[in-house]
Amino acid sequence: MNRLLIALLCIAGTGWWLLAGQSVHSATPQTAFSVQYVEGDSYQKQRSFSPAVITQGGKTIWLAGQFATEDLNGKSLLGNFEGQARTVFSLMDRTLKRNGASLRNLVAMTVFINDPRYGDDFVKLRHEIFPSGNFPASTLITISNFGQPGRLIEIQGVAVIDK
Repeated sequence: MNRLLIALLCIAGTGWWLLAGQSVHSATPQTAFSVQYVEGDSYQKQRSFSPAVITQGGKTIWLAGQFATEDLNGKSLLGNFEGQARTVFSLMDRTLKRNGASLRNLVAMTVFINDPRYGDDFVKLRHEIFPSGNFPASTLITISNFGQPGRLIEIQGVAVIDK
């Protein structure tokens, strides 16, 4: 009888150990959150973009393309590139803030403009929007047209925040 009781206790103990060990071993290791802006050359700094941004850990926010033909008060921005660009950044910031982030968490963006002459104006604005010099990795593309008349710029972005 004692041998049977000891055997049952050993089986129960082994089962408990396996179950407890299973949850301990299957835990996901936590990675520290970090963002590293790779320093660009003089041209990249002048054009206000980083050649790469390295993130580890964190939560990724994918922003759909943002555009604006009216400012936040409903005033028309048709033909006003700077007004549209500033409003787009405001809309992006508003969306990010609803999710615990801001423009400073932007690590990448794709910018579409319909006239290459707006490129230098956009670079100046980006210097203003990111005064710390931690510029998102960025691509600036000139396209022939947008899906809606009057659009001059659209920006799609990716932000990363600590969980």
